[in-house]
This record gives sequence, C-alpha cells and structure tokens, in this order.
Amino acid sequence: MSTNEVVLRTLARVIPAINTSDGAGVRLRRSLGSGKDVRLDPFLMLDEFSSDNPGDYIAGFPAHPHRGFETVTYILDGHMRHEDHLGNQGDLQSGGVQWMTAGRGIIHSEMPQQLEGRMRGFQLWINLPATEKMKPAGYRDIQPEEIPVHALPAGGQVKIIAGTLETDDVKITGPIAGLSTDPLYIDVQLPPGASFSLRITRGLNAMAYVFEGQLKLSGADTLLATHSAAVLNDGDVAAFTAAEQGARFLVLAGRPLNEPVAQYGPFVMNTMAEIEQAVRDYQTGRLTA
Repeated sequence: MSTNEVVLRTLARVIPAINTSDGAGVRLRRSLGSGKDVRLDPFLMLDEFSSDNPGDYIAGFPAHPHRGFETVTYILDGHMRHEDHLGNQGDLQSGGVQWMTAGRGIIHSEMPQQLEGRMRGFQLWINLPATEKMKPAGYRDIQPEEIPVHALPAGGQVKIIAGTLETDDVKITGPIAGLSTDPLYIDVQLPPGASFSLRITRGLNAMAYVFEGQLKLSGADTLLATHSAAVLNDGDVAAFTAAEQGARFLVLAGRPLNEPVAQYGPFVMNTMAEIEQAVRDYQTGRLTA
C-alpha cells in the first residue's frame, strides 16, 4: 500500500443504545457503558436523554461524587443547573456544553431548571491517564455562541465542540483542544441523501452515534438506526451518507490510553486498590481534600 493512500474508516461494530435510568430516576439511553466491557478507549460511557415528559427528567442528578475522568454534558434542548463542592455554579442552556474534569475528586449536582417542555442532550465520560487522575478538579461552561458552526455545501451543518474539524474545504477548531486524549466531538446534521466526510487522525479510536434519522457509512450497505453507535476501524477519513429522512449524529474520536480500567460507579481508576481508596476517601470526606 502506498504511504499516500487514503484509507476510509469502515464499520467495526454497532452498539445499540439500551433504555436505563440514572441519577434520581432520569430516563436515558446508554450505548457506551451499557456493559462492563462496552467501552471505546478513552471513552467510558455515552448517555442520551430525551423526553417531553417532566417525569422522565425532573428529579435530575442530585449531589454525587466522581474521581479519575472527565464528563462532558451537551444540552440540545432544555435548561440545567450545575453546582459543585468548589462553589462553582453553571447554567447549561440549549446548545451549551459543560466540560468537567473530576480529577482527584468532585462532588456535584446537575438539576433541570424547567417544570415542563423538552429536555434533550448527552453526557459523555472520557477517561484520564494515570498521570492526571489525581489532578485538581475543574470545569468549563461553554456557551452556544462559543461553539463554531460550519454550514455544509449540500445543506446541513457541523458544530465543533472539541478538537478540529478537517475536511477538503475547512479546518476549524472548537473551544476545547490540547487535552491528552486529543478528543474530537462534533454534532453533524445532514439533509436526506447528503454526504459528509472528515479527516480523523490515524490511531485515534472513533465512533458515530445516530440520534435522529438513519445513516450509512459511505461504501457500506449497513444502515445505522436511530439510537445506535457505530465503532469505526482505523483509517484516515470517515465518510457518511444520510438516509432518506436525513440524519443527525455525533462523531467522537480520541487517543486511546491503553491503560487498565478499574471502575466502581462514579470512580474510574487503574487498579481496584485505587478504587477502594477512592471509596474510603469519599466516606471519610477526603475525596475532595
């Protein structure tokens, strides 16, 4: 094979999202994280929540701890308030993102600020390398106007939340860049039959999650259904074509850490001994010390 040959990323496997609940009873669909080994290094979990029924989301996510990874909350529709033990407060509204680094430890809450209407969005968990798991906690609220939106020539658009969108025509970097996992996080909307391709650095793990319509990987016959995650093989370019009703989907990519993962609920470390220490620290009030 020529060193200049461009390799398309093909479909490795499909992970259907399953219905579950978390927090104080928030109904959601979980793809990554739906089983002990259903991960894509460095991504640990991907939840989609979407409902017009307040009973599905109003109880929210009361105060709870985390250690050892990052959470990314992306709100498509709705209004959610964040508070943590550091005294930080955030106001997530439609189109906004919260990028939180739990690091050594954080205790936070995420509570809906609406009594009716649609609440829709995602939460992604991204692992931290062993050298960063005990760094100080922090977070960043990213307002909708901070997120670049690129209009596609054939219709549709791409929102660049993290990393760099690189196509034949553009190179646009989102508000989050320079992290050790080199994450790419984009939201793509395509009209019926439209195609879209982007470069993804070889060696990064990558996937697409379809949350509206249906989607095909270019050159493949498999139709990706709504609420399913497509894990991609390695390559240089990922290419997608929307089905007859159009499609909206996330594209995620990140640099694998290739480290052991030990997880117990909201704690993600490298060994069970570190997990046991995290539990002790939480029980004795030292998690956030």
